[in-house]
Amino acid sequence: MFSAFRVFEQDGKISGRVVQLSLDELSAGSVVIRASYSSVNYKDALAGTGTGKIMRRFPLVGGIDVAGVVDSSSDARFKCGDAVLVTGYDLGVAHDGGYAGYVRVPADWVVPVPNGLSAFDAMAIGTAGFTAALSIVEMERNGLTPASGPVIVTGATGGVGSVAVQSLAARGYQVTALSGKPEQEAYLRSLGATQLLVRGKLEMGTRPLEKASWAGAVDAVGGATLAWLTRTMMPHGCIASSGLTGGIELNTTVMPFILRGVKLLGIDSVMCPIQTRLEVWHRLASDLRPPHLVDMAQEISLAQLPAAFETLLKGGARGRHVVKL
Repeated sequence: MFSAFRVFEQDGKISGRVVQLSLDELSAGSVVIRASYSSVNYKDALAGTGTGKIMRRFPLVGGIDVAGVVDSSSDARFKCGDAVLVTGYDLGVAHDGGYAGYVRVPADWVVPVPNGLSAFDAMAIGTAGFTAALSIVEMERNGLTPASGPVIVTGATGGVGSVAVQSLAARGYQVTALSGKPEQEAYLRSLGATQLLVRGKLEMGTRPLEKASWAGAVDAVGGATLAWLTRTMMPHGCIASSGLTGGIELNTTVMPFILRGVKLLGIDSVMCPIQTRLEVWHRLASDLRPPHLVDMAQEISLAQLPAAFETLLKGGARGRHVVKL
């Protein structure tokens, strides 16, 4: 028996609690992982509280991330004791997730933990950090380099933003952080940001094209912020779009795309192809490694998950919550 944070639906209400489970109660899979750490992402908060319709069946163990060691495997690619991680796919959505002492998954979902990263490091990065790194990789595939010009990161104190600021700075980019939390300026500068823009004081303008300011943008906010980014990109700049905390609507024009050649890149960290997934994790252990993981990560227990969910949904999170299992 082991502890797990399981989410239930009762009388139309969704809530989660710590329970005791056995391996036989978990979703099927060819690899059993003895879990060390998981993490808390915005998607986890939506799923674990029912605020968003994320989970496709109940009851279900939450957690879209996990890292640990292989306990048993019927797949030749993995053997007992291998350090591994899983992010995305159906984990914590339609398949029992990472908030448990043991996790059982299909072998095709499993990624070896790269040399140089511990299980804690991997989950301090987690889906949010993987999304940030995937955003950078995709922008660089589309021509972005440090010499191209400044890069802006929206929602900069959140999970995606905190890692993006660090990884971009580590690569030599000039990083501007956009945040609604001016009191976090010192924190953002410590991660590598050279400038802070405060969302509440930002003049977004209304013209189809505003002053060209950014060569690249990592956007986890969406909504009006993403629309503003399309209007303020430099010629041939690119935006990596991965989030919707600011809304799902996008009100813009074709002008940035046909007059400035702006590229809008959709970032899908859930079903990312395995070769790209391996490449991004390798880079997270090398040139995109966030240098301040310990400073930005707060370790919590399974019992503290509801409080962490509430913090994320209220927009009060800073950095990453790492769940010790």
